[in-house]
Amino acid sequence: MLDLQGLSLSEVSALQAAGKTNNVPLASSRSYREILAENLLNFINIVFFTISVVMIILHRYSDAFLVVVVICSGVFISIYQEISAKRQLDKIALLNRPQATAIRDRQLCEIDAKEIVLGDLLVVHTGDQILVDGELVGNKRIEVDESLLTGESELVVKNTGDSLYSGSFCVSGSGHYRTQKVGSETVAYKLVTGARAFRQVYTPLQQEINLIIRVLLLIAIFLWILVSLSFFSRGLSLEELVERAAVIAGLVPAGLLIAITIAYGTGAVRMLKESILIQQANAVESLSNVDVLCLDKTGTLTTNQLVLESIYQISDTDIKSHLADYAANTSTPNHTTEAIALAYSGTTRTVAAEVPFSSARKWSAITFDDGVYVLGAPEILATTVPLTEAMQAQIQAGVEQGWRVLLFAHSHEVNNWNADISQPVLPSQLMPLAILQFSDRLRPQVKETLAGFTQAGIEVKIISGDNPDTVKALAVQIGFNRDLETISGLELSTLDQAQFAQAATNCTVFGRITPEQKAKLVQTLRHQGRYVAMIGDGVNDVLSLKQANLGIAMESGSKATRAVADIVLLKDSFSALPHAFLEGQTIRNGIRDSLALFIVRVFCVTLLIFATAIVTESFPLTNKHSALIALFGVGLPTAVFPIWAKPGNTYRRQSLVRSLLHFTIPATLTITLLALCVYLGYLVKVVVAAPENADLANLNYNLPRTAMVTLIIFCHLCLLPFLKPPIRAWAGGAPMSGDWRYTIAACLLLLLYLIALAVPFLRNFFELAPLSWQDVLFLLGVTLEWCFIQRTIWRRRFFDKFLGKDLGLSTS
Repeated sequence: MLDLQGLSLSEVSALQAAGKTNNVPLASSRSYREILAENLLNFINIVFFTISVVMIILHRYSDAFLVVVVICSGVFISIYQEISAKRQLDKIALLNRPQATAIRDRQLCEIDAKEIVLGDLLVVHTGDQILVDGELVGNKRIEVDESLLTGESELVVKNTGDSLYSGSFCVSGSGHYRTQKVGSETVAYKLVTGARAFRQVYTPLQQEINLIIRVLLLIAIFLWILVSLSFFSRGLSLEELVERAAVIAGLVPAGLLIAITIAYGTGAVRMLKESILIQQANAVESLSNVDVLCLDKTGTLTTNQLVLESIYQISDTDIKSHLADYAANTSTPNHTTEAIALAYSGTTRTVAAEVPFSSARKWSAITFDDGVYVLGAPEILATTVPLTEAMQAQIQAGVEQGWRVLLFAHSHEVNNWNADISQPVLPSQLMPLAILQFSDRLRPQVKETLAGFTQAGIEVKIISGDNPDTVKALAVQIGFNRDLETISGLELSTLDQAQFAQAATNCTVFGRITPEQKAKLVQTLRHQGRYVAMIGDGVNDVLSLKQANLGIAMESGSKATRAVADIVLLKDSFSALPHAFLEGQTIRNGIRDSLALFIVRVFCVTLLIFATAIVTESFPLTNKHSALIALFGVGLPTAVFPIWAKPGNTYRRQSLVRSLLHFTIPATLTITLLALCVYLGYLVKVVVAAPENADLANLNYNLPRTAMVTLIIFCHLCLLPFLKPPIRAWAGGAPMSGDWRYTIAACLLLLLYLIALAVPFLRNFFELAPLSWQDVLFLLGVTLEWCFIQRTIWRRRFFDKFLGKDLGLSTS
């Protein structure tokens, strides 16, 4: 006989004082030290600070000031935003810590996972996660999924005395287990901390940008080597060496990857306002990529609050009392038995054996002294239960109303499944007693929610354990077309791999699906190149959640489901999901727009460094000129991109970088060539104006550089309306958006730069030469001509045809 007393409160206090508790929480976000180190002590920042120190030594205080201000302002903003997001995310994690049910002094009590002590007696039910390592006690058997630990999806039967491991979860049955290991000694803790110690997971977008940064760092190192060699071979001064090193350092945007991390963190905080909890860092980006949403019917589209609507009695026996006793004596109650118990009160009876409900079996059974009672899906029980035409008609009538229909049957044969609970079989002689029909209430705003998925460009598939006709009837009620294709799990089991893949693509409703089939459907869609999100609430959804690109759980769902999900819908906020998908797309599109300008600037400056070295013996830019291009060409415009970005999955089939090639390659090459021509033209003007006996090596390159910088800034500002064309006349590099804000911003920034050119103090600070109004008009005219040429190149797709690749979407 199990002693259900558990530990006494005095024993718990003593164990807590001895430190034998589970109070070793894993960090929910990066530590303050990690945030400061990554933002301050990265390679490129160290280079910039070194350069600023050398500039101070050389008495170039304005250059040193500019470097420090630009770097420090970005670093401090990044640190502030990330710490702010960290504090909010830590609060969220604290509010959503896992809970355990312990028995102490013969009383059930809900405790925080960190309050578990060594030797505690814990209760586990279907859907619960095993929080610490322990031993199953009492005369109970449960089925456990240990796939998070072993990678194997096969269920493991646990008997009295068997070990339970943290990180696994109970799929079927209920029982008690005695804690044997807590805290850092548990299996799950060692696995998680070990994984964190050697692997940092980047999102796909972060991987692409990290690759770009590494390539640019290699280019910068190569250029630094060349500049260092020229210091010896061509006799550059130390001042010139430092100046050029600073310009080259500006090609490596070390803060870009951190900025994306911050964007995702702040996005997660914004989503919390919509009652959406982001549990994994890459979930925000996953939201922007989703094009297929798989969801369960029960608990997702419906509230899972079942009501017993009717009983179609087949036998003359007292059905209601048998049903009531069945519901009252099950050791693993579910929503179905709870609905029966709410309608009828039963009595406690001696249970000889029991088969808990399983989504794979789709039936449950209890053996009393008068035989076996079975409750399950009619299609499954039909293999041993004779069904008349009248019974089948009654079942079909309930199905067409969207109700859950179950068959209640009885056999005088006494079965004892205790010998092999892992593979129980139905009694061979079952007689039908009644057909039960349950209704379930739809979630509020479910129709509007599904319409939101359509607006976000997301295809919806319903995968359920219920009858496919029941699911279809419900789908029609919430706005799906009546001609949607359905298929059952029994039909899927007869298909080969190719046919299965075809069914996964063509069908919208999947009924009587087992957990393994659900996971296989998700996996098949992923193999077809789809980006799949899966929503579930029950323990039967865990396998498919792990197979999906993005797992989403309902807060009211099982603990195991919430544990493996990337996103948890707090308050079961299903209606907030379309907003979440659009938010993810908005974040990605804002980053994409910023990256487009960044790529053009960096490669334009890089090509100019090589081009001027080949054509002339000069260096094209000073440190302040480079800062001006970065400020007006990228810094100020991209500050508003995350705010102004709009949702849309136009480019989701391509990598982010590849989707930008159509825009960036032509723009980079044409701006570079035009800037070089302007630089050379003004250089010739300087040479012609110089005295005959002037030393050409000591010419003032300030005017050619100013003209070139001005042209580059003008062209970069024109990229804003090209990036988001307000009217069809500007469409070429991107589809027309109808958004005038980017064009207005370009005009305001143009005015701001012209003011900087006109005000002597600003002009002198940035080392710009005075330009006459004729020069400014000339450069504006050249820029407008470039716009027409560039638009033609984009529209005619010259570079795409030359490369033999379609680099972008049609913009006509």
